[in-house]
Amino acid sequence: MIGLGSYCFYWQNSELNPNPPSLIEQFEITIKLGLNLFQICDYRPLLAMSQLELEQAALKAQHLNLAIELGTRGLEKDNLLRHIEIARVFDAKLIRSMVYSDTSRPSHEEAIKLLSDVASNFEVAGIRLALETYEEIATRELVGIVLAVGSPNVGICLDPGNVVARLEDPKECVEVTANHVFGVHIKDFSFERQPGWVGFTFSGSDLGTGLLDYEHLARTTNIKEGNINQVIEHWTPWQGSIQPTIDLEKTWTKNSIQYLRRRT
Repeated sequence: MIGLGSYCFYWQNSELNPNPPSLIEQFEITIKLGLNLFQICDYRPLLAMSQLELEQAALKAQHLNLAIELGTRGLEKDNLLRHIEIARVFDAKLIRSMVYSDTSRPSHEEAIKLLSDVASNFEVAGIRLALETYEEIATRELVGIVLAVGSPNVGICLDPGNVVARLEDPKECVEVTANHVFGVHIKDFSFERQPGWVGFTFSGSDLGTGLLDYEHLARTTNIKEGNINQVIEHWTPWQGSIQPTIDLEKTWTKNSIQYLRRRT
């Protein structure tokens, strides 16, 4: 299934936008674009919502026939258990997280222990925990943590664009994680020369115009079998002011949907 994530609304949700869309409005936009999946990922207002507000948002998603996934950061037990509670409200079957958070950087052994302590909670709830590939941890180490935990409900959220900043090969990241992937973040990326040809900028690109080898990713992870959800994200570069940046963000979302539909 193809869906949108909160990072498709990064600039629309920013404090620079005087009229940010509500969570329910983001649901409605997703449906209007012809998709039935939304990942609420690193969306700070979520944890501040009351139980009633969560239930109202979940009811709206249900009425729209919109499947929900969640996303957080870190392996702290209280935070993960809270997200399991929220996932139950939304009937979400996947929670994406990262090994590190703003307040915690567990060692390899500590990460295994933390995940082992909550793995049974995910199994009982019927929810999968997907740890994202990104630049702060080597992909092979991340897979090693998943293997050490040994739970069918702990796997990988594959985002090959993130690991470039670690000087990892995106294709190798795909191949190393392929047997453990629960979900994929789809975004393109590229290098561009700085003015004066002094250095490069690593930034987002409109899907299909950058360095992401989508066909290799799809073939290696068997995305086309329909068992792995594809959540569209962007690294939309700043365009000098907020409205042109939001306009580009929206354009990239529409282009990404068209690109993926042609290939799945």
